[in-house]
Amino acid sequence: MTTAKNTICLWYDKDAEAAAHFYAATFPDSAVTAVHRAPGDFPGGMAGDVLTVQFTVCGIPCIGLNGGPIFPHSEAFSFQIATDTQGETDRYWNAIVGNGGAESACGWCKDKWGLNWQITPRVLTEAMAAGGEVAQRAFAAMMTMHKIDHAEIEAAVSGA
Repeated sequence: MTTAKNTICLWYDKDAEAAAHFYAATFPDSAVTAVHRAPGDFPGGMAGDVLTVQFTVCGIPCIGLNGGPIFPHSEAFSFQIATDTQGETDRYWNAIVGNGGAESACGWCKDKWGLNWQITPRVLTEAMAAGGEVAQRAFAAMMTMHKIDHAEIEAAVSGA
């Protein structure tokens, strides 16, 4: 296996392996590919503890680093997951929020490890890309939502 030229490194307090397994079980084209234990003590743990976890989320290579509590996740980084149906949106949203996560506005939610996710229907991104009044109506509808409702975005796009 070759290492990707660019890999997202996500800092966790101590639960990188649990997070990686959750993501692999939740999203398609996702897997945990390696778990590496620390060869010696480090600021976030001891020799033998899980130090890094290699995994993919929807085909994107990532490394989870158990570095301790000093650097928590923030909304400055999020995964944006494109969805095609309301069922797909509901499934991902409910998996994240229902597993100790929290809702936020406009399709954003946070998993129990503090990592931020945007569960974003393609109907919304296509409406925004259309620009003009279509984008304005879709944007106004989105601003009232937590989890994005496909039917409401479609109605806004059509002007209904």
